[in-house]
Amino acid sequence: MKTPIPVNYKKIYMDIITKKFPEKKVIMKFLAGKEELSVLEVIDINKKIFENEDQSDQIFNQKLRSYNTHAILKILDYQKKHQLNNSQLAIHFKMSRNTIAKWKKQFL
Repeated sequence: MKTPIPVNYKKIYMDIITKKFPEKKVIMKFLAGKEELSVLEVIDINKKIFENEDQSDQIFNQKLRSYNTHAILKILDYQKKHQLNNSQLAIHFKMSRNTIAKWKKQFL
């Protein structure tokens, strides 16, 4: 089985900001200081860049997301830190309550 080629999100987002959203140069300063981006940082940057995205695009993009074990544990840690229930966490990260419940059974 071949190992996947790592995605350079930093370069992708720098190009998007330069070409389509030059008014959001502040995000580029954040990106310049980062060696590698975590899954949660990618989600956060994506929200900041595409904040005016229409509902159908958001729904489609959410279906394509995948989370590694490290990201899942960070999300569940976020829930504990901010004392959120599954519904509140699901709304915050725009995902299913069932997914969060499944992760809790699997990882906690």
